[in-house]
Amino acid sequence: MKLWKEKLAKELPEASAWVQHTIGNRLLLLARWLLFSVITGGCLGLTGTFFGKSVAYVTELRTSHPWLLFGLPFGGLLIVWMYHWETKQERSSTNRVLDAIHAEKEIPIKTAPLIFVSTVLTHLFGGSAGREGAALQLGGSIGNFLGKCFRIDENDKRVVIMCGMSAAFSALFGTPMAAAVFSMEVVSVGIMHYAALVPCVVSSYIASAIAKSFGMEGEHFVIGQIPELTLLNGGKILLLGFLCAAVSILFCVVLHKTEHIFHEKLRNPFLRTFAAGCLIILLTLGLRTTDYLGSGMHIIEAAMEGNVIWAAFLLKIIFTALTLAGGFKGGEIVPTFFVGATFGCLVGKLLGISPSLAAACGMTSVFCGVTNSPISSLLIGLEMFGFEGAPYLFLSLAVSYMQSGYYGLYHSQRIVYSKVKTEFINQNTKE
Repeated sequence: MKLWKEKLAKELPEASAWVQHTIGNRLLLLARWLLFSVITGGCLGLTGTFFGKSVAYVTELRTSHPWLLFGLPFGGLLIVWMYHWETKQERSSTNRVLDAIHAEKEIPIKTAPLIFVSTVLTHLFGGSAGREGAALQLGGSIGNFLGKCFRIDENDKRVVIMCGMSAAFSALFGTPMAAAVFSMEVVSVGIMHYAALVPCVVSSYIASAIAKSFGMEGEHFVIGQIPELTLLNGGKILLLGFLCAAVSILFCVVLHKTEHIFHEKLRNPFLRTFAAGCLIILLTLGLRTTDYLGSGMHIIEAAMEGNVIWAAFLLKIIFTALTLAGGFKGGEIVPTFFVGATFGCLVGKLLGISPSLAAACGMTSVFCGVTNSPISSLLIGLEMFGFEGAPYLFLSLAVSYMQSGYYGLYHSQRIVYSKVKTEFINQNTKE
């Protein structure tokens, strides 16, 4: 007993010192990342808010002055000139941000003003693009710059880049939960970068709060009719998810093939963007509608009510492919929502599903199929449509994730683990 007491008296102070040291280090680490997250979230919250308001302003300006569409080819020339003059390459995209996280590549800070101005110009003249993809580039560029300012190592800088992506996405779209997870999930399919969880969550909510304080509200929709989850209704939703997977593959293939054809046939970037702008003008005049210009959020709202034509999703794919292949800037995410909502509405009518529920499932499922990010897709669905339709959203996007194969919007996205087996494959997405 005496020996045991002496041993305990010797080891207890050592254990206590170890506990104090460990807790102290953990608290110091937490405080450090909270500081970095607050700074990143604040910077990107303000930048994202200004960016979002700028895009909204020029969209309203174009809507009230339809003749601005005829300036699209010339706006494209200006965009290509800016990128060519500044970077000697016109191809700068979300892939570059993913490469920075994968392979420690640099994202120049000048990427931020370039993507900001070029996206605003694209929306001013009617290019079919979104804004959240541009937000990821904004967040990645500024996050990379802040990482240098913090004087941290490369591993921690990757986390700050993900923080920036989350913050910018959250400020623009008003879905902080999805934004926090998306930047961790989209980089590598099959694994999550959980080391970035606290920084991404904090920066995302701070950016969202800043955006709301300036009057930017996220997109929220109401699902009108949510039926009881029966075997029949579940089967219909599973079929919808399967069809959405096919549409997501079609979307990715058309975008990549159109870009490849444009770069092969029109090697001069100035000629390429001018031709794409002219084609978009001709298509718009031929269809006698401007529904497929810009992001098209009003069409998504119409799809929730069942008021869209059957070919809307195909036309949006064509307009978006021409816009991005021509060198115009923006994002693919809102066009993805457009395609998913309008296709879901179409299938819902055929299967006897309420338009709002079918459109909601279509949006989340096609988004999941093109980004290979099921958790983010579910969170976006919950934040945009509420929790009542969660079982249907989850069923449809799960099937879409599995059946969409290894296609994706981003060439630099890594498929680390198979979608159908617990198997390590580590390959890039298909084009």
